[in-house]
Amino acid sequence: MSAVDAQTALGDRRPVRRRARSATLTVGLVLVGVIAVLAAVSLVWLPFAPTDTSGGRLEGPTGTHWLGTDKLGRDLMTQLMIGARIALATGAGAVAVGAVIGIAVGLAAAFASAWLDDTISAALDVVIAFPVLLLAMLIVAAQGASLGTAIIAIGLAMSAIVARLTRILTKRVLSEQYVVAARTAGTSWAGVIGQHVLPNIWPTLSVNLALQFGIAVLAEASLSYLGLGAPPPNASWGRLLQEAQATVTTAPVGAIAPGVAVVMLVVGVNFIADGLRDLGDPTRRRGA
Repeated sequence: MSAVDAQTALGDRRPVRRRARSATLTVGLVLVGVIAVLAAVSLVWLPFAPTDTSGGRLEGPTGTHWLGTDKLGRDLMTQLMIGARIALATGAGAVAVGAVIGIAVGLAAAFASAWLDDTISAALDVVIAFPVLLLAMLIVAAQGASLGTAIIAIGLAMSAIVARLTRILTKRVLSEQYVVAARTAGTSWAGVIGQHVLPNIWPTLSVNLALQFGIAVLAEASLSYLGLGAPPPNASWGRLLQEAQATVTTAPVGAIAPGVAVVMLVVGVNFIADGLRDLGDPTRRRGA
């Protein structure tokens, strides 16, 4: 094949690759958008009151109860919508906590002296060795089960991962010649962080934080399933799954609906992370 033919073939493949990556981002936005709409609508309207038990026990989907009812006679669609609100609040809150603490610790390690950097890095490695869910369980068990405690616990558990990534990326930026030139020109370390470090590490960090969002959603669902998440009457998806476990054969919608919602949100966030990674990588944008 000649060089011209090879270039032509490569050019024919590039639009396909770009369309595939664009489709991934679009699908992710649609999946997360559906959950976000449910959460937003739940703030102003719900089919039934969360504590309304007027429906029959374990009814199937009807025109009145779109997803049926649970074992107490509560409307499942109402519970699912409230669960969407809790899932998004947990993901956003935990990512915010993890980002603030993780970025601060990572920057401190990158700018610290060698022995302090090694000490912080060793401590981060120890924390990262424990699964996020296990650390969150320990914190929640010590502080008491609540939605706020779960968000803080998950955020603290994730902050070590963010800190290590921030440290690695920051050290890479600090080794660049333009940073040396900026320091020689009299730019303060605060100016270096604001003008050079954060703008250069943020694209990679944003992808990682998007992935951490999905992990936070799964962690909160797991905590609620174990009884360590948001207490009743908060309708966490994890708690809905736990309550539907005993009746999954007679009323499967009670387990299928929250399970599908969790999958939609986590998969959608992962697709968005893939799309952000592609947008932040010039070689991927060119289809290389």
